[in-house]
Amino acid sequence: MHGNAKVFILMAGMTGLVMALGWMLGGQGGALIALLLAGGMNFFSWWNSDKMVLRQQGAIELTPQEGGDLYALTAELARRADLPVPRLYLLPTEQPNAFATGRNPENAAVAVTQGLVRSLSRDEIAGVIAHELAHIKHRDTLTMTVTATMAGAIAMMGNMMMFTGGRDERGGGLGAILAMIFAPLAAMMVQMAISRAREFEADATGAQICGQPQALASALAKISQMAGRTLNIPAERNPAAASMFIINPLNGLRMDRLFATHPATEDRIARLMAMTGNRGFAPERPSPIPRSGGRSDGPWRRG
Repeated sequence: MHGNAKVFILMAGMTGLVMALGWMLGGQGGALIALLLAGGMNFFSWWNSDKMVLRQQGAIELTPQEGGDLYALTAELARRADLPVPRLYLLPTEQPNAFATGRNPENAAVAVTQGLVRSLSRDEIAGVIAHELAHIKHRDTLTMTVTATMAGAIAMMGNMMMFTGGRDERGGGLGAILAMIFAPLAAMMVQMAISRAREFEADATGAQICGQPQALASALAKISQMAGRTLNIPAERNPAAASMFIINPLNGLRMDRLFATHPATEDRIARLMAMTGNRGFAPERPSPIPRSGGRSDGPWRRG
């Protein structure tokens, strides 16, 4: 509840910032127009966000037959989480990573990379998918879509201040310059704070869904280590979606690390291990996830 209250306060602050910029641009009427504009952008993004981000990342949808054991695992975890089975997608990159998207649990999707399927154990993959299902259960995909859209609206209005300036009674030219510089920065900081809060909550719920906090902790450690060494080209081309992934997919070529969208991996691991009563990684136990039938040519196959 504390985390949800924090997110509500941050989003209220973002809404206030949108209206303040609208007021500087056009007074009381400008504030109302800015709020309506942000609402319209949010509705469009809410309805189309899953399609847009999956297309940007080059995602390939897997049928139950193509997904094989991976699809069966996702379905079993969704049942445990009391969620509809989401659509399952494969991302054609060797960087291990994953994200969830969709406007609600009934229209949700989970996407995992080829690198994740090849590099992690079954229990670790179960932890990652459970984490993404937790985002769906908490409706974080909607929250992050709204905050990303509002951040974009604030950045757009900040740029408009460059051309329109400001009335003397509403801050004048100096106020316009300050708003142009600091409003987009403030919006980005709020967006990052919301993203970090959501990751901690999803880790905790994901650990409960899969039943193995240490497996999720081990997955985070492996993904964090390998993500920095492997270039994720679709993510680099669309950095606005970085906050959706379980670990930041950007490798820092453009100083992305100065504005982290995720909590420190060490902090996330420490919280997960506290759930097990251990300070280090516990030995892997037999997976509580039932294995489906099929060929024994490895834990995963597409068909």
